[in-house]
Amino acid sequence: PDNRWKVPIGIRLNYFAGDRFIFRSFYRYYKDSWGLSAHTVELEAPVKITPFFSVSPFYRYYTQQGVKYFAPYEEHELSEDYYTSDYDLSTLSSHMAGMGLRFSPPGGIMGISRFNALELRYGHYVRSTGLTSNIMTLFLKFK
Repeated sequence: PDNRWKVPIGIRLNYFAGDRFIFRSFYRYYKDSWGLSAHTVELEAPVKITPFFSVSPFYRYYTQQGVKYFAPYEEHELSEDYYTSDYDLSTLSSHMAGMGLRFSPPGGIMGISRFNALELRYGHYVRSTGLTSNIMTLFLKFK
């Protein structure tokens, strides 16, 4: 098709339980004109171990109903006007779970005041189409 409209709707809810615990949640619904609809749920629970160090376990679940133009490779009819074999547009679900470590001292990292936060995150991703991945991310914050 020569056009595609997309409608995402999301909500975030956070709860601060004292000075040490935060519960973060996120939900998103997505719908488009090709027939794709999806739900995403994310949960994260950072825990402050010290005033400068925190640990953040997280989990993300995603599910989608694929587009009406999807079929596996070589399973389309020649009479079809539009078609795709891109599994990112198929019916699928995925899970991602992991942990983040954040260090943010008041005087900066390694005594560099402009370098004020460092976070290392690891996540394990599994998708129903057979894709698995291990993701490591390093965040550096400079003021």
